[in-house]
Amino acid sequence: MCLILLTWQTHPEYPLLVAANRDEFHERPTRPAHWWPDAPDIYAGRDLRAGGTWMGITRGGRFAALTNIRAPARQQNDALSRGGIVTAALQAPQIEPFLVEIARAASQYNSFNLLVGDRNTLWHFNSEQAHAERVTPGMHGLSNANLDTPWPKLTRGTEALANAVKLQATPERLFDLLSDESLAPDEALPNTGVPLEWERWLSAICISAPGYGTRSQSVVAFPPQGEPRLIERVLIP
Repeated sequence: MCLILLTWQTHPEYPLLVAANRDEFHERPTRPAHWWPDAPDIYAGRDLRAGGTWMGITRGGRFAALTNIRAPARQQNDALSRGGIVTAALQAPQIEPFLVEIARAASQYNSFNLLVGDRNTLWHFNSEQAHAERVTPGMHGLSNANLDTPWPKLTRGTEALANAVKLQATPERLFDLLSDESLAPDEALPNTGVPLEWERWLSAICISAPGYGTRSQSVVAFPPQGEPRLIERVLIP
């Protein structure tokens, strides 16, 4: 994922409501969200190159999602695939012991943020800090920096999510806000180590760059009881 917007324990109908965009290179083979035959409790899209996922839910009410931290100078060519972290988070018997394990193993991966939780708890783990903390109730955003880092796309996205919740956060409204292709002005762009042209492209909520961009959009809703729902809209198969 490249952008995750969420409300946590504040929405009148859903303890957890998520709107997210997955940004990836067009050539990377992917299967849309489905129940996994080899892990029947998981509903998620799948990276067909490494076998993991970027976001998923389980029948039992677990949620996990990951964003890369944009740090090209610290990129490891031999790092493990980060998609396996989400799969492991969805399958872990308990969340907190899993977070202790992933903190020990974080250096084997390129930098990442992980969100993992259920109806009662939601955790954020930042691999560069090797630290997990509970997400506080409220509205939050996660892109390719730390939780709630006020990049232009994050600020614009959380404001749009707040407006959608006031009106009624239907999937259509959430998909609409995830489809905003407007770019931030140069003076508002972060400096993350990529060329300026790429900083511009990546500043959009919905990215459209040469060979790279937003390939799918997801809405996740956890009702107070029963199975959660994940609705996916595929833009680029």
